[in-house]
Amino acid sequence: MSLPDYSFEATALRGGARFVAGVDEVGRGPLAGPVTAAAVILDAACIPEGLNDSKKLTAKRREALAELLMARCDWAVGHASVEEIDAMNILRASHLAMCRAIAGLRQRPCLVLIDGNMLPRELDLPGQAVVGGDGRCLSIAAASILAKLLRDRIMVDLAQQHPGYGWEANAGYATAAHRQALLDLGVTPYHRRSFAPVHNILCKEETTSC
Repeated sequence: MSLPDYSFEATALRGGARFVAGVDEVGRGPLAGPVTAAAVILDAACIPEGLNDSKKLTAKRREALAELLMARCDWAVGHASVEEIDAMNILRASHLAMCRAIAGLRQRPCLVLIDGNMLPRELDLPGQAVVGGDGRCLSIAAASILAKLLRDRIMVDLAQQHPGYGWEANAGYATAAHRQALLDLGVTPYHRRSFAPVHNILCKEETTSC
């Protein structure tokens, strides 16, 4: 199994870049909660061992790596709210969260490496889209870990405010239990109204407006 490496960053640094940031987002698919992005500038001299796509790590391993990253790196996180997701669509909201994360870094990157096949239209820095970047590029893998950890924490907090949907376990994704809770308990302010399962329930409740 191939692991992410530092080749994208090394190439940019050899080309004259001083700071290279990796950027990734978490939370495009859930029915509830914000979309969260992280930006990370690794220190090449002290990169934590074992960085990988956050989805391939256990929760315990993510926690341990996140602590090391927060202590050793320049990092920042950005969010786009449910209201912003519904207003502009999930792709644009994801890009907004990415730009907010990049803007939060202490150092201004010379290049940003972004997971996916598209750069945010609002990006005002040189950028490179890296398909499958969280499994290929160490900086993006680091960003995926922080974004996942911090969004999960938000969903655990929201689960305490709105029990019954299982957000502490499903992070807002459309599990069978979450869908059933939507039918039984209704739609909360943290549900994405533009997403079909939520929209359809609201339409049934307000048939005259749909």
